[in-house]
Amino acid sequence: MHEDFQYYMSQCLDLAKTALKVGNPPVGALIVLDEKVIGTGVESGKSTGDITNHAEIIAVRDAIKNGYSDKLHLARMYTTHEPCIMCSYMIRHHKISEIIYGTSVPYVGGFTSKYNVLSAEDVPKWGNKPKIISDVCVEECNDLNAQFLELLSKL
Repeated sequence: MHEDFQYYMSQCLDLAKTALKVGNPPVGALIVLDEKVIGTGVESGKSTGDITNHAEIIAVRDAIKNGYSDKLHLARMYTTHEPCIMCSYMIRHHKISEIIYGTSVPYVGGFTSKYNVLSAEDVPKWGNKPKIISDVCVEECNDLNAQFLELLSKL
């Protein structure tokens, strides 16, 4: 495994733990440009009641707020989970060129599900599909998921 992947994914895992502590799915995301974190996101859809508050969307919003809207196409996104269909649409809209994620989301993932928005090449405005690297720190991501499912089972 590439050491940069481990470095950034460990930060995503810390963000995911923050999400889990308040009852959200354990997802953390970073936007990285030239080895600098320009946006961070902590999953908060459940705790805020706003389904659009996925970690990946919050990370992009943060990068835009930090003045990087015109550079997102040069950036990489790291996230503990495969981006869902909604997040994948946003990734394609902003033309983020590389996605590095931990665990797959088989039913609604934007890459591994039948709704593979990240791989689609027939939407002209989206340009090239992003490079996808999966299963980075997958065991740690799956452990956090198991903790979340255990938490849900107690509700």
